[in-house]
Amino acid sequence: MMEIILAAVAGLVLFLYAVRSLSETLYDALGDTAPTWIRRWTSNRFSSVFIGILITILLDSSSAVIILTIVMVNSRVLNLRQAMGIVMGANIGTTISSQIIAMDIGQFAPLIMVVGFVMMGFKKQRKQRLLGQGMMYLGVLFFGLFTMENAVEPLHHEAFFENWMRQAAHPFTGAWVGALVTLIIQSSSATVAMAMVLAKGGFLALDGGIAIMLGAELGTCTDTMLATIKSRRPALKTGLFHLLFNLTTIVIGLILFQPLVQASQWMSQGASMERAIANAHFLFNVSGVALFIGLVPWIEKFLNQLLPDRPNEFPNET
Repeated sequence: MMEIILAAVAGLVLFLYAVRSLSETLYDALGDTAPTWIRRWTSNRFSSVFIGILITILLDSSSAVIILTIVMVNSRVLNLRQAMGIVMGANIGTTISSQIIAMDIGQFAPLIMVVGFVMMGFKKQRKQRLLGQGMMYLGVLFFGLFTMENAVEPLHHEAFFENWMRQAAHPFTGAWVGALVTLIIQSSSATVAMAMVLAKGGFLALDGGIAIMLGAELGTCTDTMLATIKSRRPALKTGLFHLLFNLTTIVIGLILFQPLVQASQWMSQGASMERAIANAHFLFNVSGVALFIGLVPWIEKFLNQLLPDRPNEFPNET
């Protein structure tokens, strides 16, 4: 049992390391241009959503994008309405990670790492070196998943683990599990990936995987709320919007849980269990954005009334 736990933890650590390193590498590749792009292409709520999707796909981290947005709002580079669009877009962008994970290419991870390692040798060519680093970390990400998959395989013979996974199939229990795991490891992508690994191994049914995914959406709010500590009111309102958006959509997702499961099954058309969870993740977040995007002006007004800007927050302004 100890060997199983250690191997699973090792795979998880590799996954988390790869996600964060990949994000840092891509951000380094973008340099200081990312804030400029974001500011230039967020003139309305729809373009803000699109930019949120794009930057999240590039950085492979919705939390990083939302925290960056909070920083930019705190510096008055962005306004609240622009930030709300980016936050919604980041929620869609993070589902791309689930779709990539569902491709099941873990067995090719060593080849991706080798190619990346070779490209990292181009020390005089910065773009090739950064691309090599990105491929290296992408390979480590898939290798971490592959390690977790092999680690949990022997758990088929453990009755207590099977019983625990059966309990996670209940929507509310699974959601609490997903929220707690995300709170601990500070990565909703990793939580969803773990659910997909367990579903692929036959430990978790589709409804359990979707319930854990819903909980992960709530758990990811913790690091963005922490980023608002000692921030100005506009940044705090951005963090509150992220919490409000996720909490509201999760409640709706739990109320309409069975239709969500059925819709993901229909969308997957007999595909693998992990693909069905990835599709549910995409469907859930896209539906949430479709619900909220028309309400942005009223939500902005509500947040401004709830937390009006302090007159002395920007003392250097006249």
